[in-house]
Amino acid sequence: MRLVADSGLWSTGQPVANPQLSAVLEVSGAVLAWTVDDPSTAAQITFTDPARADWLWRVIGERGHSALAAAVDGHAPDATRSIELTGVEELPGSVDRLRRLALGHWLRRWWPASQLDGIAALDGALLDAEIAVLTAAAQDFFTDDSFDSDVASLLRPHAAALSAHLQGGDPRVIELVRKCAEVADDVGVAFGEADRVPLHRDDYALAAGPEVASHGWRAIATGADSVNWGAVPPGIFDAADNTVGWRIEAADGITKAVVRVALSGAGLASGIAVRLRSDGLGGEGALDADGAAAFPLVDTDNRPVTESAAWDHDWRSTAVAVGVEVKQSVEAAQTRERIRDFARARLRGPAGDAFLVEVLAAESDY
Repeated sequence: MRLVADSGLWSTGQPVANPQLSAVLEVSGAVLAWTVDDPSTAAQITFTDPARADWLWRVIGERGHSALAAAVDGHAPDATRSIELTGVEELPGSVDRLRRLALGHWLRRWWPASQLDGIAALDGALLDAEIAVLTAAAQDFFTDDSFDSDVASLLRPHAAALSAHLQGGDPRVIELVRKCAEVADDVGVAFGEADRVPLHRDDYALAAGPEVASHGWRAIATGADSVNWGAVPPGIFDAADNTVGWRIEAADGITKAVVRVALSGAGLASGIAVRLRSDGLGGEGALDADGAAAFPLVDTDNRPVTESAAWDHDWRSTAVAVGVEVKQSVEAAQTRERIRDFARARLRGPAGDAFLVEVLAAESDY
């Protein structure tokens, strides 16, 4: 095993993919990461506090744990040097359950549910229930609080939904929810009444021409853009490309932009920021519950864009951004397609580490 300095911390140094392709899990004293679509890679272990990682002997053995602790004791991470731990390796199978747990958290954040792309959504309540059960079973790795050890926060939003699942007929679901109920009781979460379950979104609002039109306004230009997945919360927008429909309209000398984004899942789009920029002209607003927004356009001097100026403008460079301002990498499109390929592969034939929600989603495709 080789330790290298990574952002001021000691790390085992195995390279992982960019964040959207990385399954990450914070345990006591360390963060573990894997590339989701490459099962051959070993875990990258980045130590936030090696002294707190008292589970490490389970992963590299007692001698390995002692050797690593001695090697880093009193040695601050230094980018100019590395530490070779001869004979110290990750024990086969020692982090399999942690990798699956990390994958569960990845599914929560990055699963590319899309009606347009034909990728079924995952049941958020059941996914969080299984993650909670797995977390409770891995408490040896969570000897103190970490971001991913908070079972109560996972379950609290789904108490009513999980109670409703007990009324269903699928024995696999009932078995999971019953296990989860025991975990919930231990952390002080009581399952709620089934009649308080929030409705899931079935009316996928598609971003397209006439749907963004306004009565009495003339369309000057239209187009489409894609949502930057890293800029928005999960479970709200359809994960296909070109789901952001935009339209430039004018009436009575006033120019505005109208935007509609395709929705998916039970999350709410209300209040999420949207910005349009086009070679010196632009504007911004906030989406409503239907994923739509309309806002006036201004020039670089913050003056309203007149109708005549809008007709004279070349709108081909127009870009629409949804969510927080995050720079999108040049590989973003390839990364999104790689994630879709990974999701489709898991739905075609659920793997040995599949979560119940993946199995149910695969069955729903038939």
